Amino acid sequence: MEQARKQVLKDNFLKLIEEIQEACIDCHRSPEEVQLIAVSKKHLAEDIKFLAQLGQKSFGENYVQEALAKQKELSKLSLDWHFIGALQTNKAKFVVGNFSLIHSIDRLKLAQALNKKALDKKIVQDVLVQVNIGKEPQKAGVLPEDLEALVENILKLPSICLKGFMTLPPYTQDRNKMRNYFSMLRKWKEKMEQAFGKQFPHLSMGMTLDFKEAIYEGATLIRVGTRIFGPRP
Repeated sequence: MEQARKQVLKDNFLKLIEEIQEACIDCHRSPEEVQLIAVSKKHLAEDIKFLAQLGQKSFGENYVQEALAKQKELSKLSLDWHFIGALQTNKAKFVVGNFSLIHSIDRLKLAQALNKKALDKKIVQDVLVQVNIGKEPQKAGVLPEDLEALVENILKLPSICLKGFMTLPPYTQDRNKMRNYFSMLRKWKEKMEQAFGKQFPHLSMGMTLDFKEAIYEGATLIRVGTRIFGPRP
């Protein structure tokens, strides 16, 4: 890797970590409560390796085959892989056991496919339910009014463990609207905890443009790519 690329990655990463810590302090949260998922889709394995040397261990990928190839290339590193992209049911067999957390469960059929593969592997796969908080027809995610039924059915599956919720809110430059969408997901999480008498520890929300607003509203996982890596090739 060229020295100039290393310097860009290092500067971007350290500045981002500083801003995450500042946002946490601003809203009286501990920085330890927020985990950065570096979104590495379409970026080189050598970029991931360099960031791991700087201390970043959690990486998010959107495409199954690309992610598995990177995992193989970087198998000697102790990395925490998250699957954050849309997932087809027929790809479930490839992600179970290869990612610590799958962020994008949006339908029962997919959850059942993951459960079946996890049963075969004799493991429990951690997952998040993706909620279409803005009810945008072009986006994946369960609609908020259908969330409770989906959660109820997922909790019956023995080999996947629901850890919380993820969202991709509508694009807006209005900071108050950003916070409102994230607040809505937090409130739905609280409703589900009350309905089922169970804690769901994670809220995966916030990306390059809105991670601070997400932190203010309770995000535990933020998914940031462009801010670290620059534009995708």
